[in-house]
Amino acid sequence: MASSTSATVLLSLTITAPSPEPTTCRCLLQPRNRYLNLSSSANYSNKALFSSYNSNSFPLSKELETNCNSLTLREICQDHVPDHVLGRMEELGHVMPTDVQREALPVLFSGNDCILHAQTGSGKTLTYLLLIYSVINPKRSAVQALIVVPTRELGMQVTKVARMLAAKPMDPEVEQKSYTVMALLDGGMLRRHKSWLKAEPPNIVVATIGSLSQMLEKQIFKLDSMRILVVDEVDFIFNSSKQVSSIRKLLTSYSSCNNRQTVFASASIPQHRRFLHDCIQQKWTKGDVVHVHVNPVKPMPSCLLHRFVICGRKEKHRLLLSLLQSDLPESGIIFVNEQSEKSKKAGKAPSTTLLIDFLKASYGGSLEIILLEDNMNFNSRAASLSEVRQGGGHLLVSTDIAARGIDLPEITHIYNFDLPKTAIDYLHRAGRTGRKPFSHKKCTVSNIILSEECFVLQRYENELMFNCEELILETLC
Repeated sequence: MASSTSATVLLSLTITAPSPEPTTCRCLLQPRNRYLNLSSSANYSNKALFSSYNSNSFPLSKELETNCNSLTLREICQDHVPDHVLGRMEELGHVMPTDVQREALPVLFSGNDCILHAQTGSGKTLTYLLLIYSVINPKRSAVQALIVVPTRELGMQVTKVARMLAAKPMDPEVEQKSYTVMALLDGGMLRRHKSWLKAEPPNIVVATIGSLSQMLEKQIFKLDSMRILVVDEVDFIFNSSKQVSSIRKLLTSYSSCNNRQTVFASASIPQHRRFLHDCIQQKWTKGDVVHVHVNPVKPMPSCLLHRFVICGRKEKHRLLLSLLQSDLPESGIIFVNEQSEKSKKAGKAPSTTLLIDFLKASYGGSLEIILLEDNMNFNSRAASLSEVRQGGGHLLVSTDIAARGIDLPEITHIYNFDLPKTAIDYLHRAGRTGRKPFSHKKCTVSNIILSEECFVLQRYENELMFNCEELILETLC
């Protein structure tokens, strides 16, 4: 490969070898040109994932476009969203619109169905919540908006934001009936929710597809009054064998696209032209659905520094420890792949358990080590996330359950202890950092890979269009 002419950066790492004497290593951060001409299938995948395509975009004159770019969020929303919601929005720090909000809100306020396709951390959640508060009537006791999410953790986060925006004004002279938001999530108290739905239906329901399907099948509530349907992380739900049949039924059997405004959201929509075609053909959306695709040429946030280091399988734990000691992250997530069925049948301990035990025994830093994985019960998962969100530095060891939609803005470092299985998974893992609004601080994504995984990482670089710099370990005798 052609060597880069840019300056190199030296880092010092110490890897403790199994022998009594530690082995001191020098870590060289060397930029490399990783954009290769791969096979035609890889190039096609790149185009299918992130080509600049917007099927029904509204043409704007240059004068209008300039005016839109200078507007605040309040100015964009003031004729549509109640003033007290806009006040809460500004109190939470949302004053100037992000790119996706600037482009999508006029489309949504016009009543069009929409596919929100933008980088992680770009403000998609606030975008569709502002639409919801522009449409629903708090005085009407009926489910008027439904937000479908793939995981309980994302559902808790969306519910929290929705309730913060809906908080009643403190001014006693302002008479405003509060919006009601229900979280109908897996592992929740469905009996209590059943009573709530029958007694006084909430205005907004945030639901995982499993719990929602139970309620709909038992006819505990219907969607006759629903005006807005949002499906967040839509690609994840459609690619899940457990959820796809339920979401299809929701889109076509339990409600009709003609009677609602539909919004799909995700940072990644593979083969989005085909997905857009299916939305119309399968009647998941109306025929005038608008695909708002923001930053299609740069699907990865630009504030991220990507790097990788090659090592043997038995060296990964010690190498991770050395990276942590060198980086001194403020807070970080260490991603580990889920345990395979073969490993489970063999009675082996999960990689997450082995890594947690190793770090608790060997890591001497100030960060608290916390575990989050799929096979934990719901209360334990909620407790882990709550602990992380309370502030202070932490290292979250997690499977991909933390990669979708979870907003932890204090994260400065991502470590892929195991390389993700797809480029899309890489995109979502990397997107857990660099989420502080309007911050230009560089955040780091580190990949600990085996030599046979080099080509996989190269493919991810080509598909996602980023450069990954190599950390070359040189042992000093």
